[in-house]
Amino acid sequence: MNVGVHVSPEVAAAWPAYEAAIVIAAGVRNGPSDDASEELLAEAERAARESGLERAADDPRIAAWRAVFSQFGSKPSRYPCSAESLLARVLKGEPLPRINALVDTYNAISLRYVIPVGGEDLDRLVGDLRLVRADDGEVVWRDDEGVTCRRWNWRQEPRTQLTEATRNAFFVFDQLPPQQSLDAAVGELIDQLEARGARTRVISAPS
Repeated sequence: MNVGVHVSPEVAAAWPAYEAAIVIAAGVRNGPSDDASEELLAEAERAARESGLERAADDPRIAAWRAVFSQFGSKPSRYPCSAESLLARVLKGEPLPRINALVDTYNAISLRYVIPVGGEDLDRLVGDLRLVRADDGEVVWRDDEGVTCRRWNWRQEPRTQLTEATRNAFFVFDQLPPQQSLDAAVGELIDQLEARGARTRVISAPS
């Protein structure tokens, strides 16, 4: 399925070291949380708890996103990036919610690599996917119909969420220095998606 991905010149100029990778998965089998997704998520939770980290905000990869959120006017303590939300919950001793196989899988990879990852239903995307500044300065992912993810990677909108009925999906990886694991995280997700029958390809932005 054809989809364009664009980072606005304004966002690219403000954060020139930012990189995104979008994984397209066509014909993927989703469904309820299963043994494979549970194993991935449980292992990522164990690794996070054994990392020796006490607070998510102390991780330099999280600190980088906190600085960016502050720069576009979003208080990071109130609006943490998606990776911080996962890591903070696990470090408090709480399990992550089991939602469905695809969501559990990308959450596990996000937690393992401490990198923001979001997954959405490609069939609900209208036009191209774009990273832009909203009128109030907030950075958002959006399509022709509206916002798909608020505050860069804080919270996805319900319109494009992955459900058990999803068969075509896309996954957004956001990388800022000092994160260097984008390729490894993308590769692991592709392996998991292809094990679920998906045909995959990767779009990089800015290209």
